[in-house]
Amino acid sequence: MTSVVVIMLLSYLVGSIPGSLWAGKVLYGIDLREHGSGNAGATNAFRVLGWKAGVVSTVIDLGKGLLAAGVIAPLLRIDPLPTWGLVPWQATTVVCLVAGLVAILGHMFPLWAKFQGGKGMNTAAGVLFALTPITTAIVLGIFVVVLLSFRYVSLASITAAIAFPSTVAIRRYLFDIESLDPSLLVFGAVMAAGIIFAHRSNIKRLLRGNENRVRSFRPAQGMRGRGEL
Repeated sequence: MTSVVVIMLLSYLVGSIPGSLWAGKVLYGIDLREHGSGNAGATNAFRVLGWKAGVVSTVIDLGKGLLAAGVIAPLLRIDPLPTWGLVPWQATTVVCLVAGLVAILGHMFPLWAKFQGGKGMNTAAGVLFALTPITTAIVLGIFVVVLLSFRYVSLASITAAIAFPSTVAIRRYLFDIESLDPSLLVFGAVMAAGIIFAHRSNIKRLLRGNENRVRSFRPAQGMRGRGEL
């Protein structure tokens, strides 16, 4: 149990790394939380600071999820978890998922940035890619299709969050891919609920019809590049 606590602590600290804030301050001397939507995430970094800061933020956020679920958690051997008569779950997968979930919480409520973080989509993608790259690739394809069709990053993110547990269920129970542990389905549902909750303000704007849309898919200059800061 002590090892699991250590994994969770390290995952939270890694998840707390505020990539977009550091990118804004190092590259441009700008606190991202004071501009655009005020969100300390990669989408706001693209919109406010441009593609360079946005790419840096995205890579860092993805890396946090990959590091927590793909490196930190697998370092320790964990004995099989009790099942209480339920379908046995793979202990290693469960611990990786817990580490990933804590990293996502760290991204959303970062210790290093006064608990004002992003919405966790990129970090979640890093976690899921570490555990089931094929499922994650399918979900990424869904994200891209929705984004290109409707030009709402928030809508694409919410759709992808819902698509992950759905894809896991379809691949495991319809196509009999037993390597997909049932814990991925439970985690996916919890993650989807968390991401939907984090996007509650976006959902309100989508319903009102005043959500920000992606106007162009060319490399973004950002508000700073257009002289608006």
